Amino acid sequence: MTMDFNLLMNETVTRARSEMDAIGYEQLTTPEQVENAMKRPGTTLVMVNSVCGCAGGIARPAAQHAVHYDKRPDHLVTVFAGQDKEATAQARMHFGEDHLPSSPSFALLKDGKMVAEVGRYEIEGHDPMSVVANLQSQFEAHCEEV
Repeated sequence: MTMDFNLLMNETVTRARSEMDAIGYEQLTTPEQVENAMKRPGTTLVMVNSVCGCAGGIARPAAQHAVHYDKRPDHLVTVFAGQDKEATAQARMHFGEDHLPSSPSFALLKDGKMVAEVGRYEIEGHDPMSVVANLQSQFEAHCEEV
């Protein structure tokens, strides 16, 4: 029996994208979409998605649960590292010169400027609820009550 790697990856990517869609994150697949999203006033949470296990087992569940909080970002968006490479690169340009690219990760921007980041090192090997707590502490500091 042989397995078609591309078929498996396409299914994994489709599932990962649909998980983000279902929880209300806007998919940014082009540099132009990223630029338009970054121009929006207020706070924007950017989730850099990926197909790794810590994205599926930790980051995406944290992305879902973190927004159930009194203070939360005005906008929820996602780029997909390794899939939408140009959009991901464009988003990372807004994260600042000190940003070390990692996926999965989160960046919280306020009026287009990054104010907080949760990198892969704060996701991989952690439980989803600790990532939720980390994100919500950033929401508490930078977001308005809804």
